[in-house]
Amino acid sequence: MKIKTWQLYTLITTLFWGVWGAFIEIPEKNGFPATLGYAVWALTMIPCAIVALSVTGWRVNTDARSVFNGGIVGLSGAGGQLILFQALRDGPAYIVFPIISLYPVITVLLSVFYLGERTGRRHWIGIGIALLAILLLSYMPPSATHARGWQWLVLAIGVFLLWGVQAFVMKKANATMSAESIFFYMMVSGVMLIPIAIWMTDWSKPVNWGWKGPGLAVVIQVLNAIGALTLVYAMRYGKAIIVTPATALAPVITIILSLLLYGVVPSIVIITGLCLAVIAIYLLAE
Repeated sequence: MKIKTWQLYTLITTLFWGVWGAFIEIPEKNGFPATLGYAVWALTMIPCAIVALSVTGWRVNTDARSVFNGGIVGLSGAGGQLILFQALRDGPAYIVFPIISLYPVITVLLSVFYLGERTGRRHWIGIGIALLAILLLSYMPPSATHARGWQWLVLAIGVFLLWGVQAFVMKKANATMSAESIFFYMMVSGVMLIPIAIWMTDWSKPVNWGWKGPGLAVVIQVLNAIGALTLVYAMRYGKAIIVTPATALAPVITIILSLLLYGVVPSIVIITGLCLAVIAIYLLAE
């Protein structure tokens, strides 16, 4: 079976994000804060943007609509990441992650009602199973940590909405501007928010500035940056109602790698999610 363009880019995004997820916590465990990891990620977007723009002869869409749409895509994605840091500081991860993981629901609804995207029964079944799998794959056992206040819940819902809108606008913008320009604005937005990430960093704790800190973070975050670039292309050639749930199944790869590398045995909930994810991938990959 010949693979379609959108399937190739979706596969690359899912694969790179899955591998990234398996290694992302290593620099933080080595003493390099996640907020500084964000700064590294934003900087790794720059070489990816340079490569992408070189393909188009360094042309960037600069009309008002392109700047607006590109800004929304970039700020909703990068801003959502920074908000997530704060939500996890105050709230329980086992509630925060399941809420955020369902952001494809927003993208699917907006794409159906505002972009008029349609698909067959097989894909709709696959989308439904994928959403259930995503929810199960984000499961984390309750911890003894108590939530502080209720603001974390508002923040988690905010990230859920931002990331859902980001994917929708990314698809919508692909109709009027180049994918390379969209990624350029994503890069600019990410870099602009670096000072906020630095401000959010807890400097009272020692920071590992060696290879196992920022050095390793660069290698790992490049995977995230490349995945973001190929996601833009996947949205250009494919339907958002299919691409978004498919790429959100990246944790399948993360869990498999964690099992192989760290010997982490998933719970029955995660195993159920993995099985459903396999079914969803089969149904969506048509």
